[in-house]
Amino acid sequence: MAKIVQLTPFVLCSSLKAQIDFYCDRLGFTCGFTQENYAFLHNGPVAIRLLECPPRPDGKPLGDDQSFYIDVEGIDELFETLHPMLEDLPEGRVRPPFDQPYQQREFHVLDEDGTLVFFGEGIQTGE
Repeated sequence: MAKIVQLTPFVLCSSLKAQIDFYCDRLGFTCGFTQENYAFLHNGPVAIRLLECPPRPDGKPLGDDQSFYIDVEGIDELFETLHPMLEDLPEGRVRPPFDQPYQQREFHVLDEDGTLVFFGEGIQTGE
């Protein structure tokens, strides 16, 4: 019987090398495969596919309308682990952990082309 096993979003980028470096050096991904304008990155069960593209005709960043959500366990510990690699990013590119009204604790990171990467964990309500 067929089953769905993984979701790997395509993330558009203007520079494949810059995005590979960003996801690997700052977010802990590993590059599993690369060719001309394409790369496959993974971190445990999470994977993304980078696709280098020409600039948008409207001049907006390639990631302007892109986002994806990574569910984690131990969000505060993960942020503390990643924080040294993120702290020198320009202001506004990282939002530290905070609680959402929909019972998720999250932190957010904007990649090199403006794609918003959400990291989140369910908040235990004790009910």
